[in-house]
Amino acid sequence: MLQPLITLSNIDKIYKLDNTELKVLDNVSLIINKGDFIAIMGPSGSGKSTLMHIIGLLDKPTNGEVVVDNENVEKLSETALAKVRNKKIGFVFQSFNLLPKTSSLNNVELTLLYSGVKEKERRQKALEMLEKVGLSEKTKNYPSQLSGGQQQRVAIARALINNPLIILADEPTGNLDSKSGNEIMQLFKDLNNTGHTIILVTHEPDIANQTKKIIRIKDGKII
Repeated sequence: MLQPLITLSNIDKIYKLDNTELKVLDNVSLIINKGDFIAIMGPSGSGKSTLMHIIGLLDKPTNGEVVVDNENVEKLSETALAKVRNKKIGFVFQSFNLLPKTSSLNNVELTLLYSGVKEKERRQKALEMLEKVGLSEKTKNYPSQLSGGQQQRVAIARALINNPLIILADEPTGNLDSKSGNEIMQLFKDLNNTGHTIILVTHEPDIANQTKKIIRIKDGKII
């Protein structure tokens, strides 16, 4: 039975620039179910990154309703929103966003450090996540000592550490060669097969075709 995790209803996103309005999302409605593996595709400026930010609670819609795990989120305070985001959503970015002078292990631990988890538990969980992404031999390495694909694996381990309901990945293979990109996609497939819901933004058809569902967006509308 399909279980909705995120429901967007009649979402508009309008940016005001001086005296003009730019409508980036136009009446978008979307249901993301538990266990989905979705690619969002669209040309540059189509609204796909804005859609991702709204799904990830990094931005608020101008109009419409966002429900995450049965909770209507648009009336939540910034503090409450941050708690939902930290607990339920893991983010993976094109540029990895790792701290350069910090080991793989400490980069993965960071989220738990901010959550106030004690050091022993942080360390144990971070080691488990690095093992899960195949990097148990690289715990002491700094980002500069890792390949692009390995850095992205560290970023995925960091996204997984709070056991989020949803993983959002923005162009996760964009800075990788095709071999590393396919290895990252295989990791996402394995995670999806163990129950993780994954949404990724990509402009690469061969990457999108490895997901279970493709959502195409153009001029702010799902087509």
